[in-house]
Amino acid sequence: MSGPAPLLSVVIPIYNEQDALPLTAARLRPILDGIGGSYEVVGVDDGSGDDTAQVLDRLQLEWPELRVVRLRRNSGHQAALTAGLHRALGQYVVSIDADLQDPPEKIVDMLALARDEGFDIVQGVRDDRSSDTFFKRSTAAGYYSVMRRLVGREIPKHAGDYRLLSRAAVDALKSLPETQPVYRLLVPWLGFRSTSVTFQREERVAGTTKYPLSKMVRLAVDSITNFSAAPLRLATWLGLGSFLLAAVLGVYTAVEQIRGATVPGWASLFIAVVFFGGVQLVCVGLLGEYVGRIYSAVQGRPGYFVGSDSADVRPSAVDEAPQAQVHIPTQVG
Repeated sequence: MSGPAPLLSVVIPIYNEQDALPLTAARLRPILDGIGGSYEVVGVDDGSGDDTAQVLDRLQLEWPELRVVRLRRNSGHQAALTAGLHRALGQYVVSIDADLQDPPEKIVDMLALARDEGFDIVQGVRDDRSSDTFFKRSTAAGYYSVMRRLVGREIPKHAGDYRLLSRAAVDALKSLPETQPVYRLLVPWLGFRSTSVTFQREERVAGTTKYPLSKMVRLAVDSITNFSAAPLRLATWLGLGSFLLAAVLGVYTAVEQIRGATVPGWASLFIAVVFFGGVQLVCVGLLGEYVGRIYSAVQGRPGYFVGSDSADVRPSAVDEAPQAQVHIPTQVG
């Protein structure tokens, strides 16, 4: 891609969003056309299995600022976000999901804060979670509470991956050797001058969530193990506590034996074996989690492979686009 770098890049990780994409484009394009500078939209297709790729191709015919990066396989949300950040060319880079739950209108406010007041990071933060279920509100509160204790108080509450980064912040992220980045923790850790804008999260415009409970648990595990050795210390304290408890039980047993008050039975023995066996398994599991990450880091396998980037392809090499076209609606109904 030749020519001067655009003022703004908008990175959108996309996975199976064929129904949401036309609505996203219809709402996002007028906002970006009005920022008063050049821009690009980097749509990262994370190995979608539906018609997302075809919809992106058709949208690109009508929206020249749309740039499509395709990953060879589904690599996960954070990996797709990494691919977009590493390939974005803008002086400022915004990351946002394709489901329109994070209002794209806030991009204007983010850009104004960065340009006028010199902030390198402008984080989008939810100011209301009343639309979430009690379970989701409780788990989210627990997650951010734990992360702020382990990583630092600079981690903003209720902040996801909707944010603006300056070119300096993006370059700093690119220089880190992270194989499994968790950006909601990694970005505040950089220490760049930052601020936030608040918003109310909206309902998904189409499709289903791509973050079920299993992925939320995986994100929590990645967050803890990537940024803290506290679980290893927990294993140490569990082992010490078990040793002390065993010592107390040993003294108690000896005293009762001397008094002749012992009653033969299997219950106490069974409980002790289960307890100490469980503690040992927890400790071994925690050690295994960290050893597995060391093993992955030593292997040096990249988190994703880029199959194609429309900015790198000459027109003569582009596959013929489908005849049918998806017109960007002017109004979201």
